[in-house]
Amino acid sequence: MTSGHDTHVAASGAHPLLTRALTRESGRARQLLTSGEWRPASSDAEAAAAVLARLTAPLPTQRATTARTPATDRDRRLQRILRTTLHHLDAGAVSPPTAALLAAVARALLPWHANPNPPAAAAAPRYGAASRPSDGVAVAPTEAGEALLPDLIALFTTLAATCPPGTVPLTPPALRWQVPHAGRFRRHGRPATGVWTAETVGCPGCGGTAGPWTVTCDWRLITLGCPCGVVTHEHGLAFSEVWLLLPDA
Repeated sequence: MTSGHDTHVAASGAHPLLTRALTRESGRARQLLTSGEWRPASSDAEAAAAVLARLTAPLPTQRATTARTPATDRDRRLQRILRTTLHHLDAGAVSPPTAALLAAVARALLPWHANPNPPAAAAAPRYGAASRPSDGVAVAPTEAGEALLPDLIALFTTLAATCPPGTVPLTPPALRWQVPHAGRFRRHGRPATGVWTAETVGCPGCGGTAGPWTVTCDWRLITLGCPCGVVTHEHGLAFSEVWLLLPDA
C-alpha cells in the first residue's frame, strides 16, 4: 500500500502520514483473507461496510463556493473517514484483526483529526492538531491521504463481504504487542451533546500519571504497567486514546 515507504508527504505538506502500521496490517489482512484463515464475523463486516461507505462517498457539498472549497471538501472527506474509523475501533465490537486494521487506518489519517473543522468543545479529544493555513505553514497533505483510498477501498470491500451461507466465522490469533510510553494518558468522556470531559489516568497503586508505562495490547484488552509494579487494565481508556499516542512501529 505504501510501496515500501513508511510515510507519504505531499509536495506542499509538512505533516507526514504514519503508514508503517497500515502497510503491515493491510498486508496481513489480505494474506489472511485470501488464505481463508480469516472469515470475518458479522460485526467485522458491519464495521468494514460503514468505513467503506465513507471511503467511497463523494465529496461533501457546501452552500458557499470559494476558491478553497474543493480543498476543504477533500479534507472533510478524509476527516469523516477518520471519525468513522475511530468510532468502530472504540466501540469494542470487532475482532482483534479488524481492530488492528482500523487503528492503522486511523493513525494514517490522524492529520485530519482537527482539519478542517476542529471539535467545538475545548476539552474534546485531541490526538494531534493539523496546522491551519493561518499558521503560516503547510496544511495536512491531502493528496497523500487520498492516495491511500483506492487500496483501502479494495481491502474494505473484501472485508465487508459477508461469509457464504453455511460457513462459520474464523478469527486468527491476536498478535500481542508491548511498548513503553513515557507520558500521560487522557481518558475522555461525553456525558452530553457538546459536553466533553477529560481525566488523566493514574496508577491505582501509587497514583503516578507520567509513567513510563509498559503498554500491552492483544486487541481485546489494553494493560498498563506502572514502574511501581502495579499492572492494571481497569483504566477506562479507549483503544484510540492509547494507540494514537504511541510510536508508529
